[in-house]
Amino acid sequence: MKNEEADRELRIGFLGLGVMGLPMVANIIKKTGKAVSGFDVSKERLKLFEEMGGNPVEDAEKIYRECDVVIQILPTHEIISNSVKEAVRFGKPGNIIIDMSSTAPHIILRLEEEVQRAGMFLLDSPVSGGNGKAASGSLAIMVGGNEAAFESVKHILEYMGEPVYTGSIGSGSVTKLVNNIIAGAYLAAIAEGYAFAAKAGIDLKTTFNATKLGFAGGPLYSDKVPKIIRRDYEPGARIAVHRKDILNAKAYAHALGIDLPVTDVTLRVMDWMKDNGYIDIDQAGMVKYFEEKMSVQVGEF
Repeated sequence: MKNEEADRELRIGFLGLGVMGLPMVANIIKKTGKAVSGFDVSKERLKLFEEMGGNPVEDAEKIYRECDVVIQILPTHEIISNSVKEAVRFGKPGNIIIDMSSTAPHIILRLEEEVQRAGMFLLDSPVSGGNGKAASGSLAIMVGGNEAAFESVKHILEYMGEPVYTGSIGSGSVTKLVNNIIAGAYLAAIAEGYAFAAKAGIDLKTTFNATKLGFAGGPLYSDKVPKIIRRDYEPGARIAVHRKDILNAKAYAHALGIDLPVTDVTLRVMDWMKDNGYIDIDQAGMVKYFEEKMSVQVGEF
């Protein structure tokens, strides 16, 4: 059951109305009836936000000053860090900052020190599931930080998906890296497998139907393989965003003194996509790397 009384008392602000952020905050508005305050640098995204019942603001400072819960899903470490610092500068003790971006663990740990000194709470709460699950409100949400702070906003997170408390600050971000290490390797394997199938001359739709209920199958398989077959690379989840997590994982592995050999292969594929101008297409587009390596075209034309 959602905590409607808490919803009435808490003033919620949302920063970052992009491909993921806009449908995420739409679920909060739809399920609470609250005119959540929102900010984005894009005027077009602010207009869409207003049309769905949101309260757009022209300056993020208004959110930092007036809101008890500041939710952000932002693209780069610089923007993420600046936003948290501004939330600390203009906010009040007791405020809860929920960072739903893909943020490196060491960045989160550094920001936590500033937030704690200000008497506020930081929850690192990255998500997984792409914009489809963002729209349906069924994202996986991995939350690290103060457990009491988590419990006080859990009902808000539940409007966007299924939050799981992962432990102390930074653990949410590490859990997201685990998720994306595995998903990245899986995506590369799917792309390689379907390039192999095309090179062998077998029908791709039949291959999908024959394998989707086997060990190869699963939600990611069922989402991405049809896109590969249709050559549909419209981004539901961009390679650029996933590559950022892979780089974060590599950096954290270095700090732990370990190697990630399978992840190295995933990064090699994503680096090729970046070097060849494909970094902002959907993850299904990783098949292009294997098309080039196998001299084959994969999917419908």
